[in-house]
Amino acid sequence: MPEMPEVETVRRTLLPLIKGKTIKKVTLWYPKIVATDHQTFVKELRGKKILDIDRYAKYLLIRLEDNLTIVSHLRMEGKYHLVSSVEVPKDKHDHVQFEFTDGTALRYNDVRKFGRMQLIITGSERQTTGISKLGFEPNSKEFTDEYFINKLKRKHKNIKNTLLDQTIVAGLGNIYVDEVLWRTGIHPLSIANKLPADKVKQLRKNIDEIIKEAIALQGTTVHSFLNANGQVGGFQSKLQVYGHVGEKCPKCATVFEKIKVNGRGTTFCPHCQVIYK
Repeated sequence: MPEMPEVETVRRTLLPLIKGKTIKKVTLWYPKIVATDHQTFVKELRGKKILDIDRYAKYLLIRLEDNLTIVSHLRMEGKYHLVSSVEVPKDKHDHVQFEFTDGTALRYNDVRKFGRMQLIITGSERQTTGISKLGFEPNSKEFTDEYFINKLKRKHKNIKNTLLDQTIVAGLGNIYVDEVLWRTGIHPLSIANKLPADKVKQLRKNIDEIIKEAIALQGTTVHSFLNANGQVGGFQSKLQVYGHVGEKCPKCATVFEKIKVNGRGTTFCPHCQVIYK
């Protein structure tokens, strides 16, 4: 699943491709991608100019004229690509097309069909979408040591699942959670509210740093992630633990192990990563 750095990369690469374009027609080849009323979605977008693209956590917020926003969640394998003409043959996994007045078209492609779009009034995303349930983002002014310590105090479950809980830190997924726990020296099965305050501060700092590093390298491509220009990310070459099971830990040379945590494959160093219970 694209995590926060990948979605930010999509935002940055998609914006110059579509900003200022006016939608001529919307085609829903697989209408279930749109979570709001399909007819309203198609009708309301006709003639609207794209003004900007914002992002919160893993959500893209495509801003349009007349106070409208398309909220797009890519889920597992969603991606956008611009084609030069509607005459370009449709890929079998293209499910939504935004045809523009200049003859180009933006297509949403999703192998698993898990992605979703909603058309909302701009500014209502925190009331009418899944964003309403999310915690603060890494590198935001709200994501402070105090906030993080107080949130973890209330969680008597393992730290891996806690960090994947989007109501605590918004935007983290399996890849970056494994990386931040290894860098901080915390075992993934540690109980969240048993972590010492100084360790929580270190963890917060490492979350900020790794997310910033991943965004700078345009995200991580492990399976299928591509940006809006069809390019892979660069952070996969910097991964220290995720995808390295059976290899030696760069810190201590202990062989990485892999376990399942709530069904999620989790790689860690049994020597460097201390368990807090």
